[in-house]
Amino acid sequence: MNQRPSVSASSAATVSRGKKARSVGLTIDRAIPGFVQFKTAEGLSPRTIAGYQRHLEVWLEYYQDEDIGAVNAEALRNYLNYMRLEYTPRRITGKNEEKLSSKTIRNIYITLKAFFHWASDEFQINNPMQSIPAPKFSEPPVEPLSKEDIDALLKACDYCEEAKTKDRRKFAMRRPTVKRDKALILVLLDTGLRASELCALKIGDLDTKTGKITVKHGAKGGAKGSKGRTVYLGKATRRCVWRYLVDREDGEDETAPLFVSKSNHPLNKDALRQLINALGTKAGVKKCYPHRFRHTFAITYLRSGGDVFTLQMLLGHGSLDMVKRYARIAEIDVENVHRKASPVDNWRL
Repeated sequence: MNQRPSVSASSAATVSRGKKARSVGLTIDRAIPGFVQFKTAEGLSPRTIAGYQRHLEVWLEYYQDEDIGAVNAEALRNYLNYMRLEYTPRRITGKNEEKLSSKTIRNIYITLKAFFHWASDEFQINNPMQSIPAPKFSEPPVEPLSKEDIDALLKACDYCEEAKTKDRRKFAMRRPTVKRDKALILVLLDTGLRASELCALKIGDLDTKTGKITVKHGAKGGAKGSKGRTVYLGKATRRCVWRYLVDREDGEDETAPLFVSKSNHPLNKDALRQLINALGTKAGVKKCYPHRFRHTFAITYLRSGGDVFTLQMLLGHGSLDMVKRYARIAEIDVENVHRKASPVDNWRL
């Protein structure tokens, strides 16, 4: 367990702005489920709820349990500094030597702020997060994959690493998941789907004749913010997906997952991330992860003549903020695009 820095008795007895702590007879450990239930009732997405719960559980492991009213601003600032400078992540993909990103620190701050806002309203305690400013963070650069990168990834799907033996020449066996992996790469690239959305797809969500994919809203569909939408596959991707499904015994079962693991279980986000990372390593493509295909789809879509408003719908964004960022990278002027599309101007009203 990660140990927290020592907190003096005087600081533990003082909340933000120098006011005395007030015991409410409720420990942090017991308060967290109440907060989670409250946020669930608000209608937040399961993904957001899970993020809140995960951040709070890590904080509780560090801070240890005590009355919720005794937590002060100094202790929370110490925790945020600890997470930024000392915390050792426990990542499935490894690379635990890398510190948490500034965006993750910001998400931790948002979780603690929401938690203590709820606690102050629910139990009339002082909110220690009020005196703590939001940590700054810069958006990481968006780096789309090149055509050469995609070619290398598709080629990496074909064969396993070469086997070396004493008695025979080097040889490479064909990978048993080659059809699945190529279909998966092309679907990610052709649609810009999030990892959660791709893993939630059922065979019945895809019309192989038209290429229409229905991304369902809510937890079952994996769509962020419970926003469902429709995306489309091109002819080459449709053909590749058909080749993959035709070899599956359940390839015509509309309730079956579109993509499955080697053991025929639904592919999950962690397995997808590990697969893409492994293919990237084999292909010599650095920083290869599922969301990078989403970036590539968006930027290529704009450079190929797509408009920002349609892209917003295809990506499932609630605002144009991220789309504008893609547009800047693609060197597309959103203002000029809107000027051309404005019905008031075009109809000369």
